Amino acid sequence: MAIITDHESQQIADANATGRTPVVFVHGLWLLASSWDRWADMFDEAGYAPVRPGWPDDPETVEQARANQRALASKTVGRVAAHLEEIVGRLERKPALVGHSVGGLLVQMLAAEGLAEVTVAIDPAPFRGVLALPLSALRAAGPVLANPLNRTRAVSLSYRQFRYAFANAVSEQEARELYDTFAVPAPGAPLFQAAFANANPWTQLKLDGASAARGPLLITSGEKDNTVPWAIANAAYRRQKRNEAVTEIVEIAGRGHGLTIDSGWREVADTALAFVKRFT
Repeated sequence: MAIITDHESQQIADANATGRTPVVFVHGLWLLASSWDRWADMFDEAGYAPVRPGWPDDPETVEQARANQRALASKTVGRVAAHLEEIVGRLERKPALVGHSVGGLLVQMLAAEGLAEVTVAIDPAPFRGVLALPLSALRAAGPVLANPLNRTRAVSLSYRQFRYAFANAVSEQEARELYDTFAVPAPGAPLFQAAFANANPWTQLKLDGASAARGPLLITSGEKDNTVPWAIANAAYRRQKRNEAVTEIVEIAGRGHGLTIDSGWREVADTALAFVKRFT
């Protein structure tokens, strides 16, 4: 089991001390918890207690992550989920969960276990039963999936690869700034797990879409997302839309997979905050 860091412990203590509803932000591949900093400030101003856990053993900064690529290797979805469950378990109030990409998958998994008051999954990675596999998603994952050895490695994206997977909906200048500011190596294991989830009955990438304990769920999809296009996000919605709790999906016009970090992040954050406010 991963050790909760001092920084994470302090965030948990701070959230508990406020008495406010916590909002746990979960990042995806090629980003760190610091990618949520502006979101955390915004939700704090709105009266929530933000918590931004890393994945197990994540370096604290982008510079450290780039200098120590091996620290980011061999992290499976199950291992990250267990770490997040431990963090949520230390909160005194049931939190809202907000996740992006693989983080969007993770928050849906936690919600299905009854660990969320309300959940927002932003361009979420697919789980078992989501069959859509657009060519753009295969191309975005190609830098990892092209080499089976990457399953146990951390993989960096070149600028060109990042531009396609994250920053295709922004200008060249902004794409360069996003790459220089946010991009870090990412473990290959989750992408291999996603690629074979529907062929593996024991996959970690599964959830009960009909779970009575889930609570309200919003799935968002960036219109121009190459990595998790509408077909994947909508398939996840269809697998869960009959849940007794509110289940909604919204497409955000003109946005790519980097919609949580690019210059239009506030529109996405406003959408997430409005949904969280409806149920907390």
